Amino acid sequence: MRSGVIFGVLAALLAFPDALALKANDFKTCSKSGFCRRGRALSARAQEAQASWKSPYSLDPSSVSISPDEATVKASVKSSLYPDIKFGLELRIHDDGVVRVIMDEVDGLRKRYDEAAEWALVAEPKMSKTISWTAGKKDLRAVYGEKKNIQIVVSYDPLRVTLLRNGKEQIVLNGRGLLHMEHFRSKTVKETSEEVASDSSGEGQEVLQVENVRAWFEGESEDDWWEETFSSWTDSKPKGPESLSLDISFPNHGNVYGIPQHATNLSLPSTTGDDAPYSDPYRLYNADVFEYLASSSMSLYGSIPVMHAHSADSTVGVFNAVGSETWIDISYPTKKSTHTHWISESGIMDVFLLPGPTPEQIFTQYARLTGTTALPPHWSLGYHQCRWNYVSSDDVRTVQRRFDEEDMPVDVFWLDIEYAEDHKYFIWDSKTFPDPVKMTDDVAAIGRKMVVIVDPHLKRTDSYPIYKEASDMDILVKPKSGEGEYEGWCWSGSSSWIDHFNPASWDWWISKFKTNKIDTGFSWTQSTEDIHIWNDMNEPSIFNGPEITMPKDSIHYGGWEHRDVHNINGMLFHDNTAQAIRFRGDVPKRPFVLTRSFYAGSQRISAMWTGDNLGTWEHMAVGIKMVLANGIAGMTFAGADVGGFFGNPEPEMLIRWYQVGIFSPFFRAHAHIDTNDANLSCWRSPTKALENSVTGLPIVRPHYVMFPKDPVGFAIDDQFFIGSSGILVKPITEKEITETTVYLPDDQVYYDYFTHYAYRGSSQGNYVTVRAELHQIPVFIRGGSILPTRERPRRSSPLMKHDPFTLRVALSKSGTARGELYLDDGVTYSHQQGELVWREFVAEPSAKTTRISSKDLASANPSQTVDGVMLETYNPKNAFVKEIEEVRVEKVVVLGLSNKPKSVKVENGAELYWEYIPGVPASDKKEGTSSVLHIKDPKVIVTEDWAIVIS
Repeated sequence: MRSGVIFGVLAALLAFPDALALKANDFKTCSKSGFCRRGRALSARAQEAQASWKSPYSLDPSSVSISPDEATVKASVKSSLYPDIKFGLELRIHDDGVVRVIMDEVDGLRKRYDEAAEWALVAEPKMSKTISWTAGKKDLRAVYGEKKNIQIVVSYDPLRVTLLRNGKEQIVLNGRGLLHMEHFRSKTVKETSEEVASDSSGEGQEVLQVENVRAWFEGESEDDWWEETFSSWTDSKPKGPESLSLDISFPNHGNVYGIPQHATNLSLPSTTGDDAPYSDPYRLYNADVFEYLASSSMSLYGSIPVMHAHSADSTVGVFNAVGSETWIDISYPTKKSTHTHWISESGIMDVFLLPGPTPEQIFTQYARLTGTTALPPHWSLGYHQCRWNYVSSDDVRTVQRRFDEEDMPVDVFWLDIEYAEDHKYFIWDSKTFPDPVKMTDDVAAIGRKMVVIVDPHLKRTDSYPIYKEASDMDILVKPKSGEGEYEGWCWSGSSSWIDHFNPASWDWWISKFKTNKIDTGFSWTQSTEDIHIWNDMNEPSIFNGPEITMPKDSIHYGGWEHRDVHNINGMLFHDNTAQAIRFRGDVPKRPFVLTRSFYAGSQRISAMWTGDNLGTWEHMAVGIKMVLANGIAGMTFAGADVGGFFGNPEPEMLIRWYQVGIFSPFFRAHAHIDTNDANLSCWRSPTKALENSVTGLPIVRPHYVMFPKDPVGFAIDDQFFIGSSGILVKPITEKEITETTVYLPDDQVYYDYFTHYAYRGSSQGNYVTVRAELHQIPVFIRGGSILPTRERPRRSSPLMKHDPFTLRVALSKSGTARGELYLDDGVTYSHQQGELVWREFVAEPSAKTTRISSKDLASANPSQTVDGVMLETYNPKNAFVKEIEEVRVEKVVVLGLSNKPKSVKVENGAELYWEYIPGVPASDKKEGTSSVLHIKDPKVIVTEDWAIVIS
């Protein structure tokens, strides 16, 4: 967590502009999307038919084929609507219990897009070696798991896939019969519903009605099958209808989470039913939504098709690997069950069923599929100062000087689009930035970094070397004809876009970031390794495109249409950028790349922010929920712009927003060019990045993740925990608040971080009222936690590398506590060779003493020490340990001791200097200021084993 306080507001603030409004007509609703209309109409027909409804899809028992290792089973699927159309079904059971369900059209007129999972998965999953499938008369079954309590059942007719645990349904596919894979077909003259019959004489003609035998399922009309118009744009749809409808039910789970990015509650509100807060499904379609609403199911900048379903009994999840536009309806038929309906424009069915049964296991299972967040550079966890726009190198130096004059720490200064000549990214405007390398060196001299924007649109002029090279290499996205270059409009005017699906673009793009001259064209010699990158507008945002993005019939590498890959597109841009930053120098270094657009797997390479929010209390509050939701879907290095991108927040709001920001994994203040400049800063140390990089557990965690059996916490999203540190935060997101209510979920003591006041939870949960004046942040340490912090203010976080630590020991009711400390050089990948420190701190009581000790965790757990690397051994005297061998603990603060000590000493050492303030002990049942023991400078070394004995 970040320790520190709010220092002050530096700029006078103005009132809001009179009109800040979403241009809703720029974006489709379901009623304006042909395939979404068709999917919702299908659901309505099923609802009306009730028990008489039956899915037309069935599995052919005679086609069942089980692999020799029995982990994979394949079979043919038919639709009674189209008997001549063939489909194939495949189920794979992974070694961690995840079930992958794949369905595709076989021998169709065209190939459905089937590469979404290839971009999302970090590696090919390993198959189980202990599975045994049984083919019966009505279904296929497999039983597995350590306790043999997980069962997967594939019913033949109608086709239905069910995951059960202990005989209880967990996830059901096509349980409501909404599966529909629109097959490829040839466009023909529209059939008439009437035919004319006559006798041989030609007389007595009569009109015969021809029944549409598929209308009960597909509807009467070809609704936007072959062409679709929205506003002034027409989508040519050359492949015709190809959407996929699938219902996924959670019969015993009453809360669902995930599917970011949406501005809404963490526990997702319903979209269908009488009391549904939203009338439209949740949309996954990466879009540049200007001034988005603070509560809506509409799509935003990123899309991760991952959903968790939770109950007090278990947690399960689904990852639907689809890259096209997708709409998701949610309803809650009972308080303990959930129905969802996924409608995608194109692609195969490729669904991963995550069996859990705990939140921790769900995160681990998903992380094994798509990866975890790589350990970021440590400085990137600090405070970032950004504005659209600092317009000159003098501006940058002035801002840095102001921070230093006010003794305000900052780690990063950012440059938006105005640094680039005519918005030709990489090309500095020599009039306003005459010395970019010297400017960056001046910033880096104090341990700080620069982040510079590089957007994906390339100005179409031969004088711009990036565009000219890309054009000559034929690696730009093509228009619907498949010839030439797609041309759209963005900040740089007439623009084209690199096709990052084309492998020829990868090494070329990486080479552009080299800081030395290269033989193969332009390289960014007016840059340094202290410049990192911001990838904005990568949905992609196109000002004159439909829904402010690329036409769906544009063509990518391999002949795929943009409709097939839209939600994946932005991830490839920031992935290649991150590789460029990593390998631009002789020694690979951890990149920092901020992306606006993202997909499943983006967490491996980039941070994200919640986009162009407004400076309102509502946007402050929903930003917390959005960061939590992103963490649920793996994208944990996330944050919302402090103060809002649009508008001028009043001083009270700005202070409260910084109180939110300091506990977000990504902490940046960013403002629109038309707003007032507002700088505010506080210090923080690195958060639980290691744990996330190894396990996939999010850094900021909602209550249901920490206390999965407590129903009261299932919908709480206005307070959260920081990793497993024991820190609980309740930000204030309303005006003129002086006190607030905090929910304590368990029978444990919670200490106010600043005042040490001890509050009491209970086994049934307990609400407590706490003071929350403007200068107060409701932050608590759960009893049983030990929190290491560095508390000497520095101008930037790298300057703290050799600073000593303070240990806060928050004793539990039983007098115990535990915490961890992870350190590495924060810059390179030397930690993957074992150059790191990972310590465990433990407080243990005995009859007459409390012993606080430090021991080496890395030696005991080398396989859990590094993200993505299995260390076989660990050397506790490695190079990094030697580099910080003099870093010590300078203070220990112990909360909740029962009595005043008689002695405090390092084990087998001399008596230490200490001070005891009497107060409420942890073991008591009453509230009040806790007892506090201050141990001053015990001079124990962070990298060594030691113990302090309190007698």
